[in-house]
Amino acid sequence: MAHTMIQLRAMRLKAKDQRTMPQIHSLPRQGILPMLSFFLAFIIFHHADAYDPLDPNGNITIKWDVVSWTPDGYVAVVTMNNFQMYRHIMKPGWTLGWSWPKKEVIWSMVGAQTTQQGDCSKFKGNIPHCCEKTPTVVDLLPGVPYNQQIANCCKGGVVASWGQDPASAVSSFQVSVGLAGTSNKTVKLPRNFTLLGPGPGYTCGPAKIVPSTTFLSSDRRRKTQALMTWNVTCTYSQFLARKNPSCCVSFSSFYNETITPCPNCACGCQNNNKCIKSDSKLLSMVGVNTPRKDNAPLLQCTRHMCPIRVHWHVKLNYKDYWRVKVAITNFNYRLNYTLWTLVVQHPNLNNVTQVFSFDYKPLVPYQSINDTGMFYGMKFYNDLLMEAGPQGNIQSEVLLQKDKNTFTLKQGWAFPRKVYFNGDECMLPQPDMYPFLPSSAHVMDSLKFTTVATVLLSVLVAILLSE
Repeated sequence: MAHTMIQLRAMRLKAKDQRTMPQIHSLPRQGILPMLSFFLAFIIFHHADAYDPLDPNGNITIKWDVVSWTPDGYVAVVTMNNFQMYRHIMKPGWTLGWSWPKKEVIWSMVGAQTTQQGDCSKFKGNIPHCCEKTPTVVDLLPGVPYNQQIANCCKGGVVASWGQDPASAVSSFQVSVGLAGTSNKTVKLPRNFTLLGPGPGYTCGPAKIVPSTTFLSSDRRRKTQALMTWNVTCTYSQFLARKNPSCCVSFSSFYNETITPCPNCACGCQNNNKCIKSDSKLLSMVGVNTPRKDNAPLLQCTRHMCPIRVHWHVKLNYKDYWRVKVAITNFNYRLNYTLWTLVVQHPNLNNVTQVFSFDYKPLVPYQSINDTGMFYGMKFYNDLLMEAGPQGNIQSEVLLQKDKNTFTLKQGWAFPRKVYFNGDECMLPQPDMYPFLPSSAHVMDSLKFTTVATVLLSVLVAILLSE
């Protein structure tokens, strides 16, 4: 009897659960698919906003070190460290902004300056350097007087990537802040940090108090520390930087005469009406190569309409090695690319034997996978990619050793999986457009026909001789 009662209770609970449970299977299919598509797109773009799978730990960290107190505020050294492996800040350099939480002013700066002074009319006698509620700071240019410099300043805002040149991947300035707190408990941290490097794309988090930075004396026998330190972390998203790619990739090979070009309008065709043909007389005008304040490009007319094209050519095939030629072409008449970087993902980059005209460094974001490498220019040789024109290209060759267990030229294996230029992913052609190996079917048919004909001729000759 007790067993029967337990069964009845279990059946009632199950029926109740079925009545209260949402009946997903009863929803119309046209209602489920949009929901799934929305959530899938949300997940992809939410995680892709500021995450680079080839540089998962890359970011720019801004550190504020309060080094002394003043009667109405403090003096701080602000240091910007670029921990990105292959994304640098090129000319015209970085621009840093924030909002003051109270009525702070900037009395003076060393190694940088604000772009606007703001309304300082309420001050008598000493006039602050900046009275803006949201100051905008830029680096000083090289060659300023020594009394306006500190270490790692005055490079025009140009900051190298960590993987390319760690010593140049830092920028600093000193700021004296007034009308602020004069102790660790009364100082209010700046808010709403923004970073342009030099264009959009960076998103900065809130300032966070961290353990005070320690400094070593010149003789390395004494340690001092900052009175207070806070950090701000900024991450990059290509989706925020621009709507379209900024580069494209084309392919060719020794075993196929067909060249696979960049896709049409790979970087968008919004500049179609403003482009200039390579033989136009307008290129001889004075000032055509001068950059504009808004960094508007002046592109050469092409099918892809990209400022940068990367060409990957499979050049030679040896017994134990194979050879690739890489060429980068600039189609922007108004921009030189300083400290350029090229990142390639390819399975055979784990066996790079020699790179002839570029510097090369393997990138191993995941220790078990070695399929990504960074190419960049040699200092004072080809680290500057000139604007579009006869000098607007650089090239090198790469020798790779074959892995007999994985090496093949079939099905596009010889071409890269991903290509980045200056930290932005380039658009590749569709896989079915890659240069393919010539079909051997007709060759085999010819061999079979020749073999059969030879056998028949031999039989006929034997018959004739026997008669």
